Amino acid sequence: MFPRFGRDVGFPVAGCAALCAVFVAGGLLYESFGGRAAERLVTVMLIDAIIVVGIQIYVGNTGVLSFGHIGFGAVAGYAFAVFAISPEAKLTRIPDAPFGLEGIVVHPALAVGAAVAVAAAVATVVGIGLARSGAESGAVAATVITLALLFVSHEVARNWPDLTGGERAGLTFKVGAALDSRLPIYCCLLGALILARLFSQSRSGKLAAAAREDHLAARAMGVNPLVQQTAALLISVVVVSVGSSLRVYENGSILPGDFFFNYTLLTLAMLIVGGRNSVTGALVGVAVMTVGREAARRLGQDGFEVFGLSLDAGPLDWIFRENLQTVFLGLAMLGFMIFRSEGLVGDWELDGWLWRRWQSRRPEARPVPLAEVAPVGLHAPASSAQASPAQASPDGAALEAGDIVVDFGGFRALDGAGLRVASDEVVGLIGPNGAGKTTLVNVITGVVQPAHGWFRLGERDLAAASSHEIARAGLLRTFQNLRLFAALTVRQNVELAGRVAARHRPGDHPSADALIAEAGLWEVRDRRARELDYGRARRLELARAAAMAPAYLLLDEPTSGMSDAESAEMIGRIRHMAAAVGAGVLVIDHDLNFITGISDRIYVLDQGRVISVGTPDEVQADPAVRAAYLGAESDAGMSDGATSTGEAVSGSA
Repeated sequence: MFPRFGRDVGFPVAGCAALCAVFVAGGLLYESFGGRAAERLVTVMLIDAIIVVGIQIYVGNTGVLSFGHIGFGAVAGYAFAVFAISPEAKLTRIPDAPFGLEGIVVHPALAVGAAVAVAAAVATVVGIGLARSGAESGAVAATVITLALLFVSHEVARNWPDLTGGERAGLTFKVGAALDSRLPIYCCLLGALILARLFSQSRSGKLAAAAREDHLAARAMGVNPLVQQTAALLISVVVVSVGSSLRVYENGSILPGDFFFNYTLLTLAMLIVGGRNSVTGALVGVAVMTVGREAARRLGQDGFEVFGLSLDAGPLDWIFRENLQTVFLGLAMLGFMIFRSEGLVGDWELDGWLWRRWQSRRPEARPVPLAEVAPVGLHAPASSAQASPAQASPDGAALEAGDIVVDFGGFRALDGAGLRVASDEVVGLIGPNGAGKTTLVNVITGVVQPAHGWFRLGERDLAAASSHEIARAGLLRTFQNLRLFAALTVRQNVELAGRVAARHRPGDHPSADALIAEAGLWEVRDRRARELDYGRARRLELARAAAMAPAYLLLDEPTSGMSDAESAEMIGRIRHMAAAVGAGVLVIDHDLNFITGISDRIYVLDQGRVISVGTPDEVQADPAVRAAYLGAESDAGMSDGATSTGEAVSGSA
């Protein structure tokens, strides 16, 4: 759950305590100069902070923009009111309450618990809908579903007066004594901050962040994003429900408009302004927007003067007038979405900064590199002068595929293609552009569904498995176009794969730090993946795949864009990492020098069909391969000899 206690638990808890203290102290300082109105404003700000932090748990970790969390707040607010107010008040407001609720009254603390339970039940139903829609970061369907919840909750509140009091009357009450102490609010705010940070640092939170960064790469790494998104949704709804109950408790009343579009826009603006990927940013956004809206209210009120100039008189009356708060809200959202979409602090966290400062004074020792082993489980390439004996991986399961047919509209990308890779070899897959190489790997890893065919790992049929199930079974891939978790650090990218492996891939796994060092990335381990140059990014993708301890590594053009020297270095890295985790390798590349230098056997695809299989020397001498690459007849050019033809094929590749 938490690989490093100090970094993932200790510092986040301490950082949250410091954040809460600073936030509360700032509010109390303002309150000391502002009287009763300021006291009310600070209380509202503290409750808003709880709700915004709750929204951040879902939006920040999953990347799904939710308009529905205030709808969950409405459900919780009404549930709290119905359970907490006295039977006498219910006889006045909702005498015909359904389900026998008119006679039920519980302590406010228990009413909060009941409100959380009701809202969580609704969130479970909504979560199923989000799962069926295939919710992912930036998905329109997910946002529309949450928006629909907001409108449904509002209409139910308006049109079910027997339960909610309706649009005009609502529910007005006093729950026992007034909420005359902020201690429950302080405790709930601190608890919300700690819960948000611990979830972000947890296995579920990091996997949700991986899916936020790249949905396809996360699935290819064994992550089921829907599980992590549902967990984030339920936890966020719990926090929002607590905050909403406190809001109703403090107001002493609830109307349908209290939890509708205006409040939705306000809370989202707070989150966007501060930085939706950061708990620290959520608090910063609440503070900035509260101060800004209060300043706008004062500037827009009648008779307000600055240096003797009345702001509600011409020529400034068209700017400084009533509802300036709404104008400020709209401009803040628009400005930040256009010019600084990551918010004021981005994904910066106070505890992360403190941890880095602490670590800078206690430099980490470079980890012991992976054992200097021969390529265990892998033959040396056929062209190598010194071949090492093959040793099969523990399970020895072969990767096999056959009769694969894939059609894209009227184009047949694969036409009966297949292959076999043993656990003790490296197999190359080559062919001209458009031959179907990547499509075949996409089929084997569950990205593309074939019209016909089969593929299996050992005795396990994977044809009907999803991409994350295939990854958990032991087939890990890299991509032709880099797919890293860009906002995460090098170490976090590799650790994420290790966390999935620890759950789904039994056995001993190399440590993340050892793999990072093996990939030559130790000096940049705390740098974000998006900051790496191309060569290092490719090595990170390989290290991340190896961290899953796969049965097979499926590498799609791992040397694309590299120089000859870099390609030669990559041969050693691939073999060594594959040997360290006991994985067979299937590799696609256009560089025939690289393929022949690393492969025991090679499959050649052309127009969706396998046209040749053999050792590197056999494939280079095959007339069918020469015809595919050079566009010549299979019997042409034979007089030139196999060697010169092989060189021509290599140049074409």
